[in-house]
Amino acid sequence: MATAPSSSTISAPAPPPSSTTTTGPAVDRHHRPLTVDPASGPIPPYPIRLSGKVIAGFGRGSKELGIPTANIPISGLDIGGHAEIQSGIYYGWAGLQDAPGSTNTNVTTNTNKTIDDNTANGSVVETGIYPMVMSIGWNPYYKNTVRSVEVHLIHQFGNDFYGARLNLIILGYIRPEFDYVSREALIEDILFDVEVARTGLERENYAVFREDGFLRLTGDGEEEVEEEEEKKDLVGKA
Repeated sequence: MATAPSSSTISAPAPPPSSTTTTGPAVDRHHRPLTVDPASGPIPPYPIRLSGKVIAGFGRGSKELGIPTANIPISGLDIGGHAEIQSGIYYGWAGLQDAPGSTNTNVTTNTNKTIDDNTANGSVVETGIYPMVMSIGWNPYYKNTVRSVEVHLIHQFGNDFYGARLNLIILGYIRPEFDYVSREALIEDILFDVEVARTGLERENYAVFREDGFLRLTGDGEEEVEEEEEKKDLVGKA
């Protein structure tokens, strides 16, 4: 699988294990549901909108796990007031914009196939909207001392896209973080997380969010994120 950026690294106090990290064996994938939210659509506090520039980090996603990640600084959680968001695995849609050398075609992929683009030679990254699964937390298997935001775009890319803008709409929470007895157990759970994301996003009331204009914003975008979150708060209070 093509390489992509790994994790963001901004120092933070170590979390209390009881509140932010669940330790234990891998989740039994044979007893995990493929849907984690109601068909009627996301429930509060979702959708949550985040945005940030893709940065370099640990470099483990592709090299060790075969699951490349594109990541934004942990400070991106501050925009819109989500710094205290629970650690764990989430899913939703990602808008990849402003990628260096990109084709800027803004294609939209569905959840069960990838587009046939012109990235095969590794020279171009195609901007667009992609289903995603993401981790916010401490990666207890690797004993991280910093919290990170790691996003796996469900698409095969032929090149890295450091410096691109990544707009995220989080639609639901899949599971907490776990410590694992082996790397293989970790990979198995991540692959199942991907299937949970695919299945959830195929439903009409979740698929509709891939048309959200927020995913196509370019530039820094902090003000736009805050405005979108303020609109959501007003709707919730109406």
